[in-house]
Amino acid sequence: MKQIINHFTDDDLYKFSMCCAVIDNFPRAQVKYTFTDRDNTVYPEGFARELTEQIESFESLRITDDEIDFMKRKCYFIPGWFYNYLKGFRFNRKWVKARQDDEGHLHIDIEGSWSDTIFLEVKILAVISELYYVMTGKSRLFDYDAYYEKTYGKGARLLDAGCVFSDFGTRRRASFEAEDTVVRAMKECCRDKNGGKGKFVGTSNVYLAMKHDVLPVGTMAHEFVCAIGGMFGPQMANNIAMNSWRNTFRGALGTYLYDSFGWDIFSMNFSEDFANLFKGLRIDSGDNYEQLSNIVAKYRSLGIDPKTKQVVFSNALCTDTAIEIEKYARNLCLPSYGIGTHFTNDFDGVKPMNIVIKLIAAKITESWKFYNDTCKISEDKGKHTGNPDVVRRFMEILHIKQQA
Repeated sequence: MKQIINHFTDDDLYKFSMCCAVIDNFPRAQVKYTFTDRDNTVYPEGFARELTEQIESFESLRITDDEIDFMKRKCYFIPGWFYNYLKGFRFNRKWVKARQDDEGHLHIDIEGSWSDTIFLEVKILAVISELYYVMTGKSRLFDYDAYYEKTYGKGARLLDAGCVFSDFGTRRRASFEAEDTVVRAMKECCRDKNGGKGKFVGTSNVYLAMKHDVLPVGTMAHEFVCAIGGMFGPQMANNIAMNSWRNTFRGALGTYLYDSFGWDIFSMNFSEDFANLFKGLRIDSGDNYEQLSNIVAKYRSLGIDPKTKQVVFSNALCTDTAIEIEKYARNLCLPSYGIGTHFTNDFDGVKPMNIVIKLIAAKITESWKFYNDTCKISEDKGKHTGNPDVVRRFMEILHIKQQA
């Protein structure tokens, strides 16, 4: 099987920014992650073995001078010391254990230093997705010329509608070539429609941003808040996370992902100083319109005009939903859209995978003898991630009504 991940920066920007903040604020933290397949997929025989070989191939990855030079040009907010860390970074296969059970279901556990293992999630998910289509023969259905035209059409519609949007699709892409095709098509569509109302901002994938000379886009993921929630408790996790982010980036990368433990506890932590510091918020779960209403009301309660604040929508979007949200949201805020699977895994006859890797436990230092469990409490019913007992405990602590 050919090596799927061939570039160190074939990864999402938020992994680099979070790693920087982790080293800056929690340099000795240790974490555990686990894999969840929400569709309970039965994988082909030998899949875990092939996946393990792909993960072992990560050990050959080295960040190049060209990649560092690109990031220095485009990612002004990352301090210089971090690139020295990346130059010496080496993956270790021992951080990951993958296996299949007797029924063919896939199990993956990750454990190690947070600043090391943080770079595994996106890469492993991208490998699982591409490897699955190869081993099941679905990859033979991938017509990349047709996919370019299909993607170009999506871009044209979004631009005409005035949408400001980015590719967020690395984790569940059908293949590297699929995402490469998406970024190329979107860039060329934006160029051809120069002067249109909308804008293709860039891609979360740092390597493809470099290849196509577009902006790498991203800030943080839920794991940053969830790990802090495990170490210090969910009540003040957002407060600590926002302070830590401010400590590292000094106001840059100012779009905060608020929904790790639900809107209510975040809102209580989102004081006026944070609301003024952060440029905006990202909606990644729940009803988009309801969440936007909460955000607008919160800003207004603090005497801040929500029309001056960015709101990034990224919850399972497609072209149609983004355009509909744009019509409504443009009069309330500065909307933009991070679109993932709909961009990078939308081939006819191919079902996108519904897979995640989530951080489930953390401890502040390796000298502790035990981990603290954590979880993610989604605004989408039934999409909480983590041990059900931990989810229930966190919901009780936060006074969140248990779902029937």
